Amino acid sequence: MLTFDDVKAAAGRLRGVAHRTPVLTSRTLDERLGAQVLLKAENFQRVGAFKFRGAYNAISRLDSARLERGVAAYSSGNHAQAVALAARLAGTTATIVMPHDAPVSKAEATAGYGARIVGYDRYSQDRRQIAEQLAAEHGLTVVPPYDHHDVMAGQGTTALELVEEAGQLDALVVPVGGGGLISGCATAVRALSPATRVIGVEPEAGDDVRRSLAAGHRIEIPVPRTIADGQALTAPGELTFEVVRRLVDEVVVVSDDEIRAAMRLLFERLKIVVEPSGATTLAALLAGRASARGRVGVVLSGGNVDLRRFSELLDG
Repeated sequence: MLTFDDVKAAAGRLRGVAHRTPVLTSRTLDERLGAQVLLKAENFQRVGAFKFRGAYNAISRLDSARLERGVAAYSSGNHAQAVALAARLAGTTATIVMPHDAPVSKAEATAGYGARIVGYDRYSQDRRQIAEQLAAEHGLTVVPPYDHHDVMAGQGTTALELVEEAGQLDALVVPVGGGGLISGCATAVRALSPATRVIGVEPEAGDDVRRSLAAGHRIEIPVPRTIADGQALTAPGELTFEVVRRLVDEVVVVSDDEIRAAMRLLFERLKIVVEPSGATTLAALLAGRASARGRVGVVLSGGNVDLRRFSELLDG
């Protein structure tokens, strides 16, 4: 079981390697929501997203024999970039399974870090199966995007830093994809700020975690079609779901239009670019899907969206 000690150990490995991202505030947001909003800006993290934390923590723990053979991963973009960079920093190679329709900027960045990219069709092929087959053929170590103890611990350092800097929180709002980020963050915040209400946010079309919680077990949904590509998953992870079920108070959903509105506000008022998945948390607050009282921590999970796509989304 993931523990706070695991998160603290991950923080030690990441010190001096990962960025300690800023906590941003906005008088406009505070007045609009009637709360003190504290934005943990992971769009300023290395590779532009929180994913670097978990990928580096996992890869840094591999022994020399595994590092010599290389690593593999499967991702629509942010984990791909994170593994590619972490592998390069560790002196090893990375093979990344990415969907053919992954954002061009994310694919180019992944290749730019030196990774080999293997494409697949997300609507007809199983990315995990492809990665595991490649790993078996070439002796690679698979670094999953969320369902991995060290990955979850690394992601938890996001909330660890937020509470260390901002203090006790009344609520923490976190994007939910496979559950690695919210699992790690919930583990950290329960130790540091036990009264904090932990709220997860999914896109409406991809509410597999919310449905799973309602059913009491993991369920699978069709591949969701949403602008939040980083959350376009069909089922929560096995390890992450158990943590979410124990530690997360609520999971809410937001529409694509609500996500666009949050992206626009962040750009116009705070002058920052956040990708759709990263803006779901603020979208939930702005739309009244998540309650905002007192001191509210909000994780903006990433900012990897190219200029053309960003413009299209804001005009949509």
